[in-house]
Amino acid sequence: MLAPRIDWAASEGEGYLEGLPVLLKDNIETRDMPTTAGSLALAANAPGRDAPLVARLREAGAIILGKTNLSEWANIRSSDSISGWSAVGGQTRNPYDPARTPCGSSSGSAVAVAIGLAPVAIGTETDGSITCPASVNGVVGFKPTVGLVSRTHVVPISHSQDTAGPIATTVEDAAIVLSVIAGSDPADPATAEADARKVDYRAALDANSLRGARIGVMRFLSPSYSAETRAEFERALTALRAAGAEVVEIEQAPTDLRAIGGWELTVLLTELKHDLNAYLASTEPAQVKTRTLADVIAFNAAEPRETVLFGQDLFEKAQATRGLGDPAYVEARARSLRAAGPDGIDRMMTEHRVVALIAPTTSRAWTNDPKDEDEMQGSASRLAAVAGYPHLSVPMGFDRGMPVGLSFIGGKWDDARILSLGYAYEQVTKERRAPPLP
Repeated sequence: MLAPRIDWAASEGEGYLEGLPVLLKDNIETRDMPTTAGSLALAANAPGRDAPLVARLREAGAIILGKTNLSEWANIRSSDSISGWSAVGGQTRNPYDPARTPCGSSSGSAVAVAIGLAPVAIGTETDGSITCPASVNGVVGFKPTVGLVSRTHVVPISHSQDTAGPIATTVEDAAIVLSVIAGSDPADPATAEADARKVDYRAALDANSLRGARIGVMRFLSPSYSAETRAEFERALTALRAAGAEVVEIEQAPTDLRAIGGWELTVLLTELKHDLNAYLASTEPAQVKTRTLADVIAFNAAEPRETVLFGQDLFEKAQATRGLGDPAYVEARARSLRAAGPDGIDRMMTEHRVVALIAPTTSRAWTNDPKDEDEMQGSASRLAAVAGYPHLSVPMGFDRGMPVGLSFIGGKWDDARILSLGYAYEQVTKERRAPPLP
């Protein structure tokens, strides 16, 4: 637990996280160490600046222990990428079974918390990159509303979907850290409302918040999960009902999830080229010779250590995109945002009169072997990721000995309520079990 390390009397100012050790995903800049995104092309990337979220942690008294490994370039380099692998850090292992995936891309952040290297770590998510690693490593992961936490000096994929968020062993710990890192940043226009929207997320936690709450079950996702995860989900629903929640079945998807996936890819690849070029241009030329996405592609092609396991087809497709003014991009972004948000999450919550949506985060971790037919089964991340809405994963149980999480999803700026509902579920069930000792 990180709570005993925190001086609650100082919760409004300096010292809130006094002495708290924090690890950061290695795509978040700090002034005193390189930020590589797992790529050898950025091995010397040390611009000497703190990301605003890091500055907030330091101001609150936190101690930055170091950087955690990640899926290289946050899993956007290749459609065949291996979660948790990077040329800089090698393969991150799942502590419950080293032959199985830690998921990604915030693999090292989730594993570090799971095995107790630090009480909290910061991950980033574009689609599933906090919540999936949290789920399969048996910890709590929270993806905030996009725009609640600054993305400045974080190696980007997409300004539409990127956000940083906490990974911890408890919802309370995640809420404590979110209260510190949330806030407006003039350099990140998406955060313009953050100061007005943020609250003390720990103070908003209520162990009785499930009582009388209508919770929507996204049954249309159920067929994609393993039988064991579905059984764990039924146990979770029983616990929710026992805690006083009214469980509402939602059988039909409100929108075409496959179409959203296609639009999302167009958005991510187009924004990757634009946003990464802007980021690389802001780094130190003496340290980073790859100044554009095209330079990174050329670097990888000439560096065998980068392509030993998989290629860079997504980078190449991103390089071929035609910019933020491309009508195909403009249309895909508008359609995806509407389908996932107003016509997706918002519609379900309004029509079924629910305050949150739930589903298993994903099923048990699959194997690291790309030749193995074992693969990912089910995911609750897409709608919240594309809409930019909050998504919390809390330990739910075990699927063949591997942890699985329960996802709580809400509307834009519903961060406090989603954390509170997940906290209430966590207090009733206490499903987390630490991984076995090696």
